[in-house]
Amino acid sequence: MNLNKLTPYMFLGPAIVILAAALLYPIGYMIYASFLDWNPSQYIGEAEWVGLRNYGNLAEDASFHESMWVTLKFASIVVVLEMVIGVGLALLLDRNIRGMSLLRTIFILPMMIAPIVVGLMWRYMYHPTVGIFNRTLKDWGLEPVPWLSDSWWAFTSVVIADIWQWTPFIFILALAALQSLPRSALEAARIDGASEWQQVLYIKIPLMMPVLIVTCLLRLIDAFKVLEVILVMTNGGPGLATEILALRIARTASEFRELGVAATMSNYLLILLLILTFGMFFYNKAVEARAARVQQRAEEDVK
Repeated sequence: MNLNKLTPYMFLGPAIVILAAALLYPIGYMIYASFLDWNPSQYIGEAEWVGLRNYGNLAEDASFHESMWVTLKFASIVVVLEMVIGVGLALLLDRNIRGMSLLRTIFILPMMIAPIVVGLMWRYMYHPTVGIFNRTLKDWGLEPVPWLSDSWWAFTSVVIADIWQWTPFIFILALAALQSLPRSALEAARIDGASEWQQVLYIKIPLMMPVLIVTCLLRLIDAFKVLEVILVMTNGGPGLATEILALRIARTASEFRELGVAATMSNYLLILLLILTFGMFFYNKAVEARAARVQQRAEEDVK
């Protein structure tokens, strides 16, 4: 074989080996562990092989179903709200006015804070007696809110904390997408007499959609794995109101000492994320094709 044809594979070889060692081996190890009745006091080779028993037990486990439902509900709500707020802020701040650079910097500060610190900060603000929210309500003559002791309010509280921390991530990527839009398409829309809202709905959003879909996917994957903030704020309580699947996996492995069951839960989560990833990947391909057609028509109008 020609040496020139082998050269790309020689450069890719080390990366492929590292990828296999750092990614494929741990995943294979986790899949294998899910077929075992394994606890931390044993070597994995000493664990009993139970086949699909862990999968069958989880399929009938009401607590696992509740954690899965909380995870789906939490991820759906926070991602939708973060996308709406983040894209809205990007559209609002895509202007050349004095002080805008400083304002953009302030907006991205929350995502720079460690999740543990975010959890502690919001936990203290939600404190029933000395927290700033209930103190403010008391000053206004209103009744205090059981932020972390009531099921509905606890779930709402962790949603608010997540939105506060991760909306800047959506904002940054949406703003970058806005500023990279082809000027020709926007100019064609202005020439045709399109209003600001019409430009947003029919030009900017369609052209931004490929970036927004990838951004949504990244945030969705991260929302399914969030752990530290909820662990610090509520530890999954009250009851199972805020126990997302990542937290249940951690508790199953550390508190209940059931490593095989925890691995099985991780596989369920992996399968769910793979379904979402491939679904959004194919949808993104269709949207990219549509955005290309929109841009092409706009350029033809300018000509």
